[in-house]
Amino acid sequence: MATWSSRGLRGSTLEEFINHTNERYGELGLALVQKIPTPITPVKIDQESRRITLAYFDKISTVDYIGAVQGIPVCFDAKECRADTFPLQNVHEHQIDFMGKFERQGGVSFLLIYYTERDELYYMRYSQIKKFWDRGMQGGRKSFRYDELEPDWSMQLKNGYFVPYLDYIQKDLDLRD
Repeated sequence: MATWSSRGLRGSTLEEFINHTNERYGELGLALVQKIPTPITPVKIDQESRRITLAYFDKISTVDYIGAVQGIPVCFDAKECRADTFPLQNVHEHQIDFMGKFERQGGVSFLLIYYTERDELYYMRYSQIKKFWDRGMQGGRKSFRYDELEPDWSMQLKNGYFVPYLDYIQKDLDLRD
């Protein structure tokens, strides 16, 4: 298992932590959330190592994770950002569209953003990413700055690896009532 260190999360460690969290939530009967694999078609396979060395994406994927939390549909994407400026090009138009349709069907959509240099996780509600997205589409900044974020949505890992996103889904739902 990956360990937490002062150097922060590296590479796919954020996804490993989310996957571990999802397993634990499932064991406790709190949620059923699964990683959605990106569909690819292999073009070249190294016969010796049996590894794919060249592939292309079959179709546009939606988000990284989808499932249900206590009967509420949820979908989210995990993103990492080194700097205090998050480029909107890291989120694709089809993902924004999917999350919007998901929300209109009564679901909860969000991003989990890991700011690697700050060693900090952030729960970004769909309404917030949509606001930044719309600003960019209307000729404004094509990114958002860390200082534009609402501090109440920053989260700390529990036990060094557990991503407590259920607490933030509840907070998100409370704001909708």
